[in-house]
Amino acid sequence: MNFSNKTILVTGAARGIGRATAEAFARLGGTVAVHYHTSRKQAEQLIRTLPGKNHSTFGADLTDHAACESLINDVVKHYGRLDVLVNNAGIYEVKSFGDLSYADWQQTWENTLNANLVGPANLCFLAAKVMMQQKTGHIINISSRGAFRGEPDALPYGASKAGLNQLSQSLAQALAPYNIFVGVVAPGFVRTDMAAELLDGPEGEAIRKQSPLNRVAAPEEIAEAVIRLAADGMLYATGCILDVNGASYLRT
Repeated sequence: MNFSNKTILVTGAARGIGRATAEAFARLGGTVAVHYHTSRKQAEQLIRTLPGKNHSTFGADLTDHAACESLINDVVKHYGRLDVLVNNAGIYEVKSFGDLSYADWQQTWENTLNANLVGPANLCFLAAKVMMQQKTGHIINISSRGAFRGEPDALPYGASKAGLNQLSQSLAQALAPYNIFVGVVAPGFVRTDMAAELLDGPEGEAIRKQSPLNRVAAPEEIAEAVIRLAADGMLYATGCILDVNGASYLRT
């Protein structure tokens, strides 16, 4: 796996899975466009520590349609091409169904779908247009185990990730004639800042026991799955959804 002369855009790359993914691509020779929304300082600190050179940060609110277009345009203008898009940025809003008002219900759906499905869909479209001109490219979308097992306290989250799976598989068929690979990595629980409070709380032990490995994933393990799907040798796996959940949820 050698990503020399490849430009990789990783969304939500300042922390967690996105950060580990950016680091993995950089170690393998890739030039990384580090996207952030509010974590500018962390993003700038990251590019100073990445191996290699020419890595850059790009800020954008991916729930804004125009900002998505500007992000892709800025990356392509800066680097001249876009070889890999990793749609990692997203949100997870925990809302107990019994406590929700109808207004809260509407708001959490709007927030989650815009961040987890509409924003990534816009980036897929815009990146694919660039890749079609190049006649090559990879799009890797970060989904979730929750798309399959359900999320009773985050219903829009599970639905958004299920939608992202279907979008990815449809795009895999639509973009295959242009030599563009589309794949999905679906993690279970991962030790990130976003999950730390839950994992360190009273529910943490039960969460770890969901896996026979008796632990949750490290961000680097999810990054490893991403870079393997982004490698040229995986082209025939286009449309795949790769479960990386420590056997905590098995599907056939």
